[in-house]
Amino acid sequence: MGGFLGGLLQIIMVNIVLSGDNAVVIALAARSLPARQQKQAILWGSGGALVLRIVLTVAAVVLLKIPFLQCAGALLLIWIAIQLLIEEDEHDGPHHAHDNLLGAVKTILVADVVMSLDNTLAIAGVAKGDWVLLIIGLALSVPLIIFGSTIIMRMIERFPIIVYIGAGLIAHTAGEMIDSDAAVQPYLPHVFHGTPYLGILLAAGVIAYGWWHNTARGRTPEDVLRADEHAAERLEDEID
Repeated sequence: MGGFLGGLLQIIMVNIVLSGDNAVVIALAARSLPARQQKQAILWGSGGALVLRIVLTVAAVVLLKIPFLQCAGALLLIWIAIQLLIEEDEHDGPHHAHDNLLGAVKTILVADVVMSLDNTLAIAGVAKGDWVLLIIGLALSVPLIIFGSTIIMRMIERFPIIVYIGAGLIAHTAGEMIDSDAAVQPYLPHVFHGTPYLGILLAAGVIAYGWWHNTARGRTPEDVLRADEHAAERLEDEID
């Protein structure tokens, strides 16, 4: 029993430590939804991500051997980071509220799958083939991830600049994934091998592009946050 509980605690801690960037994605994806839909997006996104993460843990060893898969996932992650940063505040159409909630959940799921591909290897290593231990550990860690994403959303409300920091963190994760792809490493300059420089470069590029895009349209970080709040109010009206 002691070994099981020790392994369970280890899986929970590893998953929480490795899922900090996932909590950022959840917070950014759900920030422009009405309060009631924020909770739905977080619950559905995190619950779906849990199921996908269990499946990924089983398949990760095989998937990570596919050439350029991590690089392709990293490029998708960069696109997600940019979209979360520069999303427009124009929302039209009678079905937008439904689509926006589904869109947030889809973003959470896609990003979680991409970002968790290598993380699941560490979790699987701790579980050592004990799937009951693995599933219970992942399930117990989800509420803590939900709590973390909720805290981040509250911080965004007070400090809108966190939106840019969060997008940069996602891009930095993409840089680490590219460097981890064995098929891509021969094509990368040596300075990027085993260093944080590629992640820093991508993070800076995403933040700079987002800042330029929003500034060109006269939008400050506070304007981006206010646009999200206005969008949430309109969605609330559509729902009512």
